[in-house]
Amino acid sequence: MNLKTNLKNILFLDIETVPEFEHWSELSEEQQELFAKKTQYQRKEEFTPAAFYDRAGIWAEFGKIVCISVGYFTEVSKAKKLRITSFFGDDEVKILTDFKELLNTHFSQQYKVLCAHNGKEFDFPFMARRMIVHKIELPQKLNLFGKKPWEVPHLDTLELWKFGDYKHYTSLKLLTSILGIPSPKDDIDGSEVAQVYYQEKNMDRIVKYCEKDTIAVAQVLLRFNNEALLNEADITSV
Repeated sequence: MNLKTNLKNILFLDIETVPEFEHWSELSEEQQELFAKKTQYQRKEEFTPAAFYDRAGIWAEFGKIVCISVGYFTEVSKAKKLRITSFFGDDEVKILTDFKELLNTHFSQQYKVLCAHNGKEFDFPFMARRMIVHKIELPQKLNLFGKKPWEVPHLDTLELWKFGDYKHYTSLKLLTSILGIPSPKDDIDGSEVAQVYYQEKNMDRIVKYCEKDTIAVAQVLLRFNNEALLNEADITSV
């Protein structure tokens, strides 16, 4: 593809989300009614709203972020080096404000961009919506109001892979498989995150999963440029 963006100017990321409350019964009657209406098209007649609630984490109105993992290249010459860090826990406000601080401190320049798989449909708007819910002023990298399409500072590996075919969806797991990249889905997948968070209470497992996805996005972009993949020695978690 020969993307012209310098790898050092890209912040790779992935988020993990869960339903805002563990149980359907914790929602108010109004929230239950609104969830039923919001999900009616997806549920059809197959599921009741209560039975469908375990999927609430995919909607910013009924979910919350429990982990944001980011990666950025510190070396891009002969031997590329990727640094990974994560913001995670039960306090979504802290996760979002810490992430915003990273953006404002290190990635606020106009030429720097965010990159995620399906980020334009999920990760970027989800983070922006949750910031608004918590009355956090949007960082410029997530505030798209008034921007022309070519001014949006976002890269999306799914969009790049589509090559203009907007009917086409390819999961990160499928993309890494066909491109010969180590799979990030060797433990859990997105549908299991809520169970791991609420029932197992295993935050470390979620963070590792989120970081693997972030690394995979960086690897995909390298493959798009026909560059050598990273190995374990090239990746540092901090």
